[in-house]
Amino acid sequence: MRAVVQRVLSASVEVEGRVVSEIGPGLLVLVGVHESDTDADADYICRKVLNMRLFSNSKTGKAWDLSVKQSNFGVLLVSQFTLYGILKGNKPDFHVAMPPQKAKPFYESLVEKFRKSYTSDAVKDGVFGAMMKVNLVNDGPVTMQLDSSVSCSGSSEVVEVGEQ
Repeated sequence: MRAVVQRVLSASVEVEGRVVSEIGPGLLVLVGVHESDTDADADYICRKVLNMRLFSNSKTGKAWDLSVKQSNFGVLLVSQFTLYGILKGNKPDFHVAMPPQKAKPFYESLVEKFRKSYTSDAVKDGVFGAMMKVNLVNDGPVTMQLDSSVSCSGSSEVVEVGEQ
């Protein structure tokens, strides 16, 4: 599973001209589901996203000190199979993304996992399979990419872009 996590001042999803989800400060998370993903991948992404220390602590002045949960901010999840696109020549190929009929219930279970692990009302999502307009006001900008261990390499190694 792949997640592109953006710290935002606000974000929303629009489908057919109507806003279907929106958050104030928090995290916009674009989620790509790999054909070999399991519940272990979903558990990892959920735990890491909710506990990443991407927010400043206004009391101490420390940057990179608080998670979205500690800050009581929102999380907006958006399914995005194109995160597993590869170019074959100039044409994108998405064959390693989980097929939609299997990905939809898997993605829905991921959203539910986030809601159970945090506060249900703080977790919003887009519309699976819909053509969405995702609006955001980046904060920083801060963008992190996470890959769960199983789908990115087949080993227990975890790739976290942006962390040293």
